[in-house]
Amino acid sequence: MDILSIGIAAAIVGVVGVVAGILLGVASEKFKVEVDETEIKVREILPGNNCGGCGYPGCDGLAAAIARGEAKPDACPVGGEAVATKIAEIVGENVDSVRMTAYVRCAGDCNVAKDVYEYVGPQDCKFAANAPGGGAKGCAYGCLGYGSCKKACQFGAIQIVDGVAVIDKDKCKACGMCVAECPRHIIEMIPYEAQAIVECNSKDFGKDVKASCSVGCIGCGICQKNCPQEAITVDNHLAHIDQSKCNGCGTCKEKCPVKIIK
Repeated sequence: MDILSIGIAAAIVGVVGVVAGILLGVASEKFKVEVDETEIKVREILPGNNCGGCGYPGCDGLAAAIARGEAKPDACPVGGEAVATKIAEIVGENVDSVRMTAYVRCAGDCNVAKDVYEYVGPQDCKFAANAPGGGAKGCAYGCLGYGSCKKACQFGAIQIVDGVAVIDKDKCKACGMCVAECPRHIIEMIPYEAQAIVECNSKDFGKDVKASCSVGCIGCGICQKNCPQEAITVDNHLAHIDQSKCNGCGTCKEKCPVKIIK
């Protein structure tokens, strides 16, 4: 190969490189995606668990929503107040977040709740809920105790104690995964500072409740009648506490005949 051929080949390669560079430059301008600096800053603050507890598809989705003004700075339940405060500074908003925690509306452990048969099958609440009678537990509203919520919790905040899920509210990040996982829908979010809770989910008549669990709410209404803050109502034979009205005076706990209010 002579020098002329080498020169021609080099020139062709050079021209191709220049043309390719121009085309790539044009393409990058034409198809470039605008980067939202606010979104990037918010994403750097978010914890990165991608749990979906905020209602968006992971932390990237939430960061984009916050940057667009579609979500509040305190929308991340895992990050809590510390993360919310930092994000509020980035987006220029004030935040008044309330720490939440999950709790299980059931106190029917192995010592007080009756089983109607011996369940044999996968140790999973969703499987058990599809068994005859919705599971072995006599109360059709109680915790099945096979730990589907525990498996779903990324933070080690749930343990199964005597057949009932128990939540460590200091470890709970209020991501909501346990709420979504429970087939009987007995886990809900309440303020971390909640003063009183009803540990029951049964909507049966009192007589039927007592037949299956000795500590279930019988819907007698004594708590409602005696609450000085009018924070308690009884609906479908079950007491409910309005946390915004409750001041933790303890009257309901004292008056409850089955001691199901904690």
